[in-house]
Amino acid sequence: MRIGSYLLDNNLFLAPMAGVTDLPFRKLCKSLGAGVVVGEMVTSDPTLRHSRKSRLRLCHDGEPGIRVVQIAGGDPQMLAQAAVFNVENGAQIIDINMGCPAKKVCKKAAGSALLKDPELVDNILNAVVKAVDVPVTLKIRTGWDTDNKNAVQIAKLAEQAGIQSLVVHGRTRACKYQGEVEYETIRQVKQSISIPVIANGDIDSPEKARQVLEFTGADGLMIGRAAQGRPWIFREVLHYLQTGEYLPKIHIDEIQQILLTHVAELHSFYGELQGLRIARKHVTWYLTSHGLTDGFKKQFNEIQSAEKQLWVLAEYFNQRKIEKAQVA
Repeated sequence: MRIGSYLLDNNLFLAPMAGVTDLPFRKLCKSLGAGVVVGEMVTSDPTLRHSRKSRLRLCHDGEPGIRVVQIAGGDPQMLAQAAVFNVENGAQIIDINMGCPAKKVCKKAAGSALLKDPELVDNILNAVVKAVDVPVTLKIRTGWDTDNKNAVQIAKLAEQAGIQSLVVHGRTRACKYQGEVEYETIRQVKQSISIPVIANGDIDSPEKARQVLEFTGADGLMIGRAAQGRPWIFREVLHYLQTGEYLPKIHIDEIQQILLTHVAELHSFYGELQGLRIARKHVTWYLTSHGLTDGFKKQFNEIQSAEKQLWVLAEYFNQRKIEKAQVA
């Protein structure tokens, strides 16, 4: 699969998720099989460009693969200027966010709120594409609500404007992340345009990945929430799509190594204070499948040093291995 002149490693994408797909998580998912990893959404507002949050979101130090930056906003010229700024700072692909359902984004006439105004969408797409020499991509939802689904119309505008690929999350803005995904709408979008289409929404297993690809005819898949606490899902899906066979279940020793390395990277990237806080949610996601107890979660969330977080996690895994050996 290609996006513009870029040949992708494979057709599996890590979805941009605010507060999740920072540099440490992107590097981890790339190492575990993701073909393309997309960074956290960044605002097009130049007055916020140099905040600590924006600086960290725009950090690509040592990042492998294609550097994709997703920008958000509702003003065509501001978005065009943001695209130029990010390309000058290393972005190789610019992605435009018209899919975020969050209230704080939509109330500023950005994200999926833009789908209510196809004329504005058209102006934004053309302004950004003309502003930069790198591929520009787009992420959308199926529409504003179930009575106003216009994904096919937006997809055609995107192709005409020169957008190089399109991600469709198969829900409306009003649905947020609830209810069934409209894979039928994604299929209709794929049939209506010739640029690559990536299907997004509830792809959480190798079997589901194959089903969605076959049903929609999409060129690729974007995985988001299913990668939280399970970044190895990319290699599982990739292996299944390529061979029709399942990889062996990941061993607890590898989960320990992945998690401890990830937490240490968070400490290093954010600094101890912020790194501690961000590590807590990732640890909860990782360990939920291991029957994480409220008692351990409370204990872990009260830890105030990076060194102790890592020590407690190591002890947690050592205890689980002892328990497993006793059962065996």
